[in-house]
Amino acid sequence: MTTSEAAKEDAKKVPAKDPWDLPDVSGLVVGVLGGTGDQGRGLAYRLAKAGQQVIIGSRAAERAQVAAEELGLGIEGLDNAECARRSDIVIVAVPWEGHAKTLEALREELAGKLVVDCVNPLGFDKQGAYALKPEEGSAAQQAAALLPESRVTAAFHHLSAVLLSDPEVAEIDTDVMVLGEKRADTDVVQALAGRIPGMRGVYAGRLRNAHQVESLVANLISANRRYKAHAGLRVTDV
Repeated sequence: MTTSEAAKEDAKKVPAKDPWDLPDVSGLVVGVLGGTGDQGRGLAYRLAKAGQQVIIGSRAAERAQVAAEELGLGIEGLDNAECARRSDIVIVAVPWEGHAKTLEALREELAGKLVVDCVNPLGFDKQGAYALKPEEGSAAQQAAALLPESRVTAAFHHLSAVLLSDPEVAEIDTDVMVLGEKRADTDVVQALAGRIPGMRGVYAGRLRNAHQVESLVANLISANRRYKAHAGLRVTDV
């Protein structure tokens, strides 16, 4: 048997990695840019309630501090730059209109960080919500282009801010689609989603697939309006 043949035989003996074998992320500090908005506040609240150390970021530190005090649970409020510096994982939950400007200003602070983009580029007219397509392809791809020294992923797009912020809701019954270029990064984000009771992170491809995940929010908004609901997603058979 040649050396290459022996190597192939050894490779066959290595069991495939269990896709649900995810890392322990309980000790990581999570920053939420846009943490004073509905989605950001809801995510901060749920993650802190699950035991995660959370920092809310805002353009104005005072505004972040007020939101943090209202939420409690040990959440801190800082300006965006300090939030980015102090965090291991940074969730981007800013309005689409300020997405590029915010990330451009924080390129240095976000260098080397794991960034989770959950922004949905949407437009609204008399017919309801509709998806916008950024020049880069998606909000996540725009983030990756603006943050070349960061590890950009995409997740948490389809969550109801109402349910996230409601203390009477014990579990958030939904899956979170997680996209990214490196398995180690998407595993971390999946594990973070799984910290929230009822929630599960599911790998959904590379960042080039982020547009349709972001766009699906427009469909969920339509469903919510028709059925007076707070619709989420479940992926079957995985």
